[in-house]
Amino acid sequence: MPYCGIERRGASSRRGKPIGLVLTFRAPAKINLTLEVLARRNDGYHGIRTVMVPLDMADELVIEPSNRFTFACSRSELEEESNLAVAALRALGDLPTVRMELRKRIPVQAGLGGGSSDAAAVLRAAMGGAFGAPGERDWMAIAHALGSDVPFFLAGTGALVEGTGERVTPAGALPKWHALVLKPPVSVSTADAYRAIDAIDRRLRPRNESISLALLEALQAKDFATVESLMQNDFEPVVCTRAPEIGAALDALRAAGASNAMLAGSGSCVFTLTPDRGRLESIGERLELPANYERFACAFDATPEWVK
Repeated sequence: MPYCGIERRGASSRRGKPIGLVLTFRAPAKINLTLEVLARRNDGYHGIRTVMVPLDMADELVIEPSNRFTFACSRSELEEESNLAVAALRALGDLPTVRMELRKRIPVQAGLGGGSSDAAAVLRAAMGGAFGAPGERDWMAIAHALGSDVPFFLAGTGALVEGTGERVTPAGALPKWHALVLKPPVSVSTADAYRAIDAIDRRLRPRNESISLALLEALQAKDFATVESLMQNDFEPVVCTRAPEIGAALDALRAAGASNAMLAGSGSCVFTLTPDRGRLESIGERLELPANYERFACAFDATPEWVK
């Protein structure tokens, strides 16, 4: 199962007898290499076309046997009632008798998909039998009901994502490229970002002119120059106007020598993509930003299921 990084170890009772297994699942962050926001649909949602890739920055989901369901998170504000990982469990039926701990490493409200990835990790755990026999379920439908980014995280690789997130075309094995991600000291509401983009006049690109389809082909060909030339995020102009800290982070990346710099998702994180680690480190060394701008040196996540 991609992304799970499953660690299994025996759990013991006070008498020292095994009572089950402790399972650890990885939940990776993502970045959008393109993000085309299309027209608002009759159901009120926007269509999108986007190419997303997973990063090796990841939350950890730990599941172990218990006599009742309990949940703990390293971020106290991400409580059980509003946590997508718990919502994913509830979507499967009655809560199982496990202790579930979420170790957050992905920044929140940052455009990196951390909550969606956590939910997908729970579904992956369920598909693997962590909560009993998985049964026959429409896993993609369950994922989509939880959030538009959740189906992507079931793909196990980068992917073209269309519709409202339910159409996922996997990219196959990914190149070993790198990303320097910056988190400005500001958060962005996705709903606010969509409202802002609705307020401007935009030319909606037909599918046969889509930069996302062209970038998917270049990504599969491991053609960095073409990928770089096609990177684009429709949210970036409106989000930068409303959050100058984001624009400052993009400017700092470019001043440090980044040949590309882009908003991640609807923000607030930004990133630059490099084909090798040395180039990433060179940009990082020249970067000039206040200490409250967090930095994350990442690589595209491994895609073992897609390697021939």
